[in-house]
Amino acid sequence: MHYEGDIIRPPNEIDSILLQVATGCPHNRCTFCGAYRDRDFRLKPASMVQADLRWAARHLGRMRRLFLCDGDCLSLSHARLMTLLADVREHLPQVARVGSYASARSLARKSDAELAELRRAGLTHVYMGVESGDDAVLARVGKGCSRDDIIAQGLRVSAAGMKLNVSVIVGLGGVEGGLVHARETGGLLSAMNPDFIGVLSLMLVPGTPLYADHAAGRFALPDAHGLLRELRELLATTSVRSGIFLANHASNHLPLRLRLPRDRERGLALLDQALDGYVALKPEWLRAL
Repeated sequence: MHYEGDIIRPPNEIDSILLQVATGCPHNRCTFCGAYRDRDFRLKPASMVQADLRWAARHLGRMRRLFLCDGDCLSLSHARLMTLLADVREHLPQVARVGSYASARSLARKSDAELAELRRAGLTHVYMGVESGDDAVLARVGKGCSRDDIIAQGLRVSAAGMKLNVSVIVGLGGVEGGLVHARETGGLLSAMNPDFIGVLSLMLVPGTPLYADHAAGRFALPDAHGLLRELRELLATTSVRSGIFLANHASNHLPLRLRLPRDRERGLALLDQALDGYVALKPEWLRAL
């Protein structure tokens, strides 16, 4: 496979074929993110992608999942995506699930008919980095979209028949705005009703604007208990009809795997025990992105 740079994928795509069809992120302005700062966004040559599909057909013929890399492949033209999905079906007919990152901005450029057509062509899972439901936080971290934008586009993904997977980050509101950020994010998730919610805890990445803000005293990072209080507020204010709530990313101090709404009270009770000191938290040296 012709990989360029570090390949970023959602944690639950660990058993997927990783097909890199572009490099970088078309937005690449989020102040907390260092994933793609070393490269510009560009499409890889179609001949190279075809070669990778042929290699995968020879060596990965039993794998039934595929993930399109890098950041926000939904920003590709509709025609390019349809051709790509047809190529996946041709070379890897056993693949039953295809996923991709997407942003509110890229989804807004696709019509409802185009999203439905992509679903029929095999795109089954869309991953949105929501980060926050607080408009002030979204603006401050350079997300490039509003709370209402995110909700609207997430609902369109679900309406097209795709599984909606979203990620949020506790800590982005800082020390002073943390609980508001968590509460507003819970409200956003309730409005979107995603199938899967992944929660990360903020870790500052050297070289990013948010890291510089912290070093200059312009941003105060919550401590472990502050992040845990945010996580509790987020869980308490998230109301979905049915979905998975995961906070077991390597960045989190307390791993949680819950099915909502069934396990909400169990999760809140565990968080309360941790906040009261009865459950040990992951030490800082074990946390990672």
